[in-house]
Amino acid sequence: MDVVACAVGRLEPEGPWVGFAPTMDDAYALVIGDLQGGSRHVEADPDDLLSLALAYFEESLGPPPDELAATHGDIGALVRHVAEHELDPERRRLLGEAVDAVDDGLAADATIARLTRALGDGADATARIRRRVSSLVEPA
Repeated sequence: MDVVACAVGRLEPEGPWVGFAPTMDDAYALVIGDLQGGSRHVEADPDDLLSLALAYFEESLGPPPDELAATHGDIGALVRHVAEHELDPERRRLLGEAVDAVDDGLAADATIARLTRALGDGADATARIRRRVSSLVEPA
């Protein structure tokens, strides 16, 4: 069974996109898609997933391919997954607040603030995604 990825955005206006996909082992993969329709899946850690959620609400990446664009519901499921698997009680509490913000449809700035607290104040989600992708993509 092939699971379709959800794209959060493009790293460059006409460049590769980045997103996520559920895996068969109750986890998520970080997905990097290219212009030819191919993609690369690698195991995503919780901070990868929170960074993608933040990038979605910040709209800090270029628009994703329309046919793969993540929805608000996709992002809600993603953040809920991270919260459900968090072991640290304080971070789990912060993630619970982020889940509530997404599920309740709070304004983007309130949702961003809660996701940022869960990721770690001062974290730059977009820069983290770019570093992560750059470490995974071999130069052509």
